[in-house]
Amino acid sequence: MTDSTLVADEVTPEQHKRLRWALVLISLAQLMVVLDSTIANIALPYIGEDLSIEQANLQWIVTGYALTFGGFLLLGGRLADLYGRRRIFMTGVLLFAAASLVGGFAQNEVMLLGARGFQGLGAAMASPAALALITTTFPAGKERNRAFAVYAAMAGVGAAVGLILGGWLTGLDPILGLEGWRYTFLIVVPIGLAAAIFAPRFFDESERHSGWLDVPGAITGTGALLAIVYGLSRAGDVRYGWDDTTTVLSLVVGVALLGVFLLIESRAEHPLMPFRIFKSKNRAAAFAVMMIVPAAMFAMFFFLSLFIQLVVGYSPLHTGVAFLPFSIAMIISATTASKLIAFVDPRYLSGVGTLLSAAALYGFSRITVPEDPASILASLPASMGGQGVALGTDVSYWTQVLPFVVLMAFGMGLNFVPLTLVAVHHLRAQDTGIGSGVLNTMQQVGGALGLATLSTVSLHFAQTRADEIAPSIAAAAPQLDQGALGQLASLGSFTEGATMAFLVGSLMMVAASAIVWLFLDVKHEELATESAPEGVGVH
Repeated sequence: MTDSTLVADEVTPEQHKRLRWALVLISLAQLMVVLDSTIANIALPYIGEDLSIEQANLQWIVTGYALTFGGFLLLGGRLADLYGRRRIFMTGVLLFAAASLVGGFAQNEVMLLGARGFQGLGAAMASPAALALITTTFPAGKERNRAFAVYAAMAGVGAAVGLILGGWLTGLDPILGLEGWRYTFLIVVPIGLAAAIFAPRFFDESERHSGWLDVPGAITGTGALLAIVYGLSRAGDVRYGWDDTTTVLSLVVGVALLGVFLLIESRAEHPLMPFRIFKSKNRAAAFAVMMIVPAAMFAMFFFLSLFIQLVVGYSPLHTGVAFLPFSIAMIISATTASKLIAFVDPRYLSGVGTLLSAAALYGFSRITVPEDPASILASLPASMGGQGVALGTDVSYWTQVLPFVVLMAFGMGLNFVPLTLVAVHHLRAQDTGIGSGVLNTMQQVGGALGLATLSTVSLHFAQTRADEIAPSIAAAAPQLDQGALGQLASLGSFTEGATMAFLVGSLMMVAASAIVWLFLDVKHEELATESAPEGVGVH
């Protein structure tokens, strides 16, 4: 068992072969984790209808997974350091596979959301262990840069492939008595089993380090995140809002628990999140930006996939295919970034990447659709007096969607590769797992909090616009009952909410870019060196 890493010029042909297969295995695990972040997005309307889940609660199928994933990542990273990264990696992917199996056969909302929670827990164990295995298995320089590029590309490829698979599977007729959406969960079961089976062949077990679990820190940290995101989500629900007692109480409790968590970590002998991880200014900046960047990507996939289906009228499979260029552009971008990082400082790659992402989100925010009563009523089926014409039928995929999907992919690739390298480089051997856990926590919690916040923004503006257009729709079609009127008003106002969410997301990316340009100053030459001695970190 060892934590030592290979030196680039000592890698033999046999070791190259093993590294390639190790990278394939890690990529499969990362694909599995990211796949389940988006594969259910397209299936949301079908899941809601089949399991009688209210529209306001559908967000929790996505947010619930991201939240439990982020909430337990610190614990997962610490477990990897204490008990072996390969062992925790295998345990995580097996738990993920088992939870996916339960989700595929869920009979009600509670069962499905519970399965999503355990999927998040399994991912929280597997993901930081996988990232730590890259750091300790691949030598610094070309080999590690390539590994991180593939790892980063899987984030975008998995998200887009998830939409394609989700669209295809959701549109299938029942197979063996199971609705198509159920296979969006069952599809990842064999991936998890394969990753667990082959891990011992390509990874050595790491050393176990001294210490014990910081249980109070895990409880308070996870509780804080749960309470804050729940409060934000409830605030965005039109039935409650910001002045609701439970909303306010949840947010106050979340902030209080966060304070307790930080106090515990400052005094614990073996903290769940050691503050020494943040002593490097560059690493802290990378963590901060990696908390904002996923929020932008989550917003694009979540709101854009719903917009394309509900407003433009695409089928689930058509929606998934519409995101295929994202995967291709992400692979190109991440590969390019892995090569450029040998010659260009991370500040310039990530600085440009954040600005490209901001521009993409701003482009999405400029999409408009008709809001007049005639156009909205025309979207009704012929049996209800309409024409069955999608409200967003005039939205051009080629000029209003595709360019910004590709732009977002290039921005993401230029961000993920250099920021990941900066975040985990020069960590002490005993901190590799927890450092990877902190990085993944920033990504997942940032995504969950960002999605909750942007959903709040979207619901607020959509409800305001729905209240404005509902009277004119009622006047044009007095025969409609209140239920049909509400659905048409929601359809007519959805674009307003989604575009405002995109605009706020664009501003968030501008803020991330400012952090990069102001605080990220590590040189590319430094990233090509091997791990620093104990106690030394990137300045």
